[in-house]
Amino acid sequence: MSLQNILPYTPEARDMAKTLRKNMTESEKVLWECIRKKQIGVQFFRQFPILEYVVDFYAKEIGLVVEIDGSSHHNRFLEDSHRQARIEKLGVHFIRFTNEQVFNNLDNIVQELRITIENINQN
Repeated sequence: MSLQNILPYTPEARDMAKTLRKNMTESEKVLWECIRKKQIGVQFFRQFPILEYVVDFYAKEIGLVVEIDGSSHHNRFLEDSHRQARIEKLGVHFIRFTNEQVFNNLDNIVQELRITIENINQN
């Protein structure tokens, strides 16, 4: 996908991303340690602004968003679905995990991410 390096974002989203990078949740910190520095084959950016939103992790080179759904997402299914649909219209892929998955099945998450990355790269 050629446009991944120039996804639009608002100044407010950029500022929020900076703030969120300084205040990552425990589950985000745990996953970040496994995916940073191209450990699984692509470079991820944390707390990345897209449109007026901030996604948890984003791999520009393949257009993949990784979201960790914690307690703040429990009652926001419709809002999260709308947000995801708007971002997907830009050609971005999404994969979601829960806090519980991060804390209890981290190896499986990393393996699922590797498979997803491989599948995106093959297309």
